[in-house]
Amino acid sequence: MNEEKHEKVHEVFQAIYKKYDFMNSLISFNTHKSWRRKVMERMHVKQDAAALDVCCGTGDWTLALANAVGKKGRVTGLDFSENMLKVAEMKLHETPLENVKLINGDAMALPFADNTFDYVTIGFGLRNVPDYLTVLKEMQRVLKPGGMAVCLETSQPTLPVYTQVYFFYFRYIMPLLGKMFAGSYKEYAWLNESTRNFPDKETLVKLFKQAGFQNVEFRSFMGGIAAVHEGYKPRA
Repeated sequence: MNEEKHEKVHEVFQAIYKKYDFMNSLISFNTHKSWRRKVMERMHVKQDAAALDVCCGTGDWTLALANAVGKKGRVTGLDFSENMLKVAEMKLHETPLENVKLINGDAMALPFADNTFDYVTIGFGLRNVPDYLTVLKEMQRVLKPGGMAVCLETSQPTLPVYTQVYFFYFRYIMPLLGKMFAGSYKEYAWLNESTRNFPDKETLVKLFKQAGFQNVEFRSFMGGIAAVHEGYKPRA
């Protein structure tokens, strides 16, 4: 099952990369950008730090981290879709940033030594991996003691009526938008499935703790349709 999901996700993102940014803005009504800005404010990223952006996709969070750590810091963006990384490369070439490295790799087996990064982020990518806990454990492994892991992801709203509207939108409207604007009905139908199956906020807190993080907290956005989870690697 894990291998099947791995192949399916790779196929989806290899197909939708050209319209990925446009569709993200359309589907989320551009709110994903404000969510990421708020998350960056919460992180208080330090100058000269080392950061890893897992499942970096087209690189927006990677570039934001690169600006935050400054010229002496370093940021690595990792994704297993070569096509998504091509878009990230194009964005990088349009900036003066020289502290970014983009790598084709697997979130389930991060190609880095233990205790390498001060920050590890994953934005709208955890729901697409074959095993959530394995990826969280890998994020914890490559963090330095005291380092911070941050996950920004879609979530499960709980308000009556609002919840029904949300799931109706994701199940029926989002795939239609994918078909109309990106020619990708089945890919966006699958992304709806991955969103529905993703753990709720409290369950994700438990997974963070299972992976070895401490001081785990979350904050919801827009009535719970998205959330940021934060955790720290123990210092000793």
